[in-house]
Amino acid sequence: MSTLPEKARQIVQAHAALIHAVVMACHNRDLLPQLEPLLAASEASGWNDLVRTIRSILAGRREASLLNGLDEEDGVLVGAILKGLHDPGTLPDPDARPEARFAAPGLAHLIHAAGKGDVQALQHLAAMAEQMTRAGGDMARLGAVLHRLTRGERDADTLSAGMGARGKQLILSLLAELARLDVH
Repeated sequence: MSTLPEKARQIVQAHAALIHAVVMACHNRDLLPQLEPLLAASEASGWNDLVRTIRSILAGRREASLLNGLDEEDGVLVGAILKGLHDPGTLPDPDARPEARFAAPGLAHLIHAAGKGDVQALQHLAAMAEQMTRAGGDMARLGAVLHRLTRGERDADTLSAGMGARGKQLILSLLAELARLDVH
């Protein structure tokens, strides 16, 4: 995974659990019932093309043409699944925690785009906020302030209220990145 570009590496790490679950279910069909709730949640979040492609992989397809028609994020995820099936050594560490310095730029670009009216970015942020809320802790608090960030809120103390040190650092990193984007 270390040879992936930064954005792709962030995408893969953010979805490491799903990637692992799909690869494991391909190797052990008894794990399919455990995978189904993840697929249902992904569909509920609007990732229909991704889930349709994952179901094709589960049915035995492995060709590169599965990537045709997928958006960038879905393509990265499907590529990681296919690579993981071929070489398990390429699978991301499902227990690794993303570092704020890596998460902030990608998240800031989404927030910036959503704030400028990009409907797809807004939908993606809404799905992320829902997932973050379910994660609890600082992630839930971040999920709760994403909408305020898209509306232009930039007060670090207000946005990071109740967060621990790592959450506050993520907010500061996000605000710094948003300041750079707002200048351009």
